[in-house]
Amino acid sequence: MTTERTAAEPLAKTLREAIIRFSRRVRQARPVGDLTFSQLSALTSLQLHGALTPRELADVERVQPPTMTKIVGKLEERGLVARTPHPTDGRQVILAATQEGRDVYSLNERLRNEWLAGQLDRLTPEERDILARAAEIMQRVARG
Repeated sequence: MTTERTAAEPLAKTLREAIIRFSRRVRQARPVGDLTFSQLSALTSLQLHGALTPRELADVERVQPPTMTKIVGKLEERGLVARTPHPTDGRQVILAATQEGRDVYSLNERLRNEWLAGQLDRLTPEERDILARAAEIMQRVARG
């Protein structure tokens, strides 16, 4: 097992670095505006996971609740997130993206996908096939 792990370490380092650079570049394809990466990430989590309590959203985003409170406050000010009473716990609220929030998410998603599709169009069919297989493998790795 140690030999296998040692053999995989250079690939792990190279792949991790490539993923970080790739992720940064995809994030840069978003429209320039006054939403921070943290705010867009929280909005994305609400879009992907559905309505969440502030604590659940903080857990998904891996930030402390006070940090999430600030992020949600800014999203609420912009009309991108709305609070509703929790159906069973009067001490809690549920956060959900508003229609405007869903529109902002969709615009960001579309622009990032368009940028990536343009980059993929520059590759050969064989390179795109390799990336398709790699994406499947990466999803499997991410699932654990």
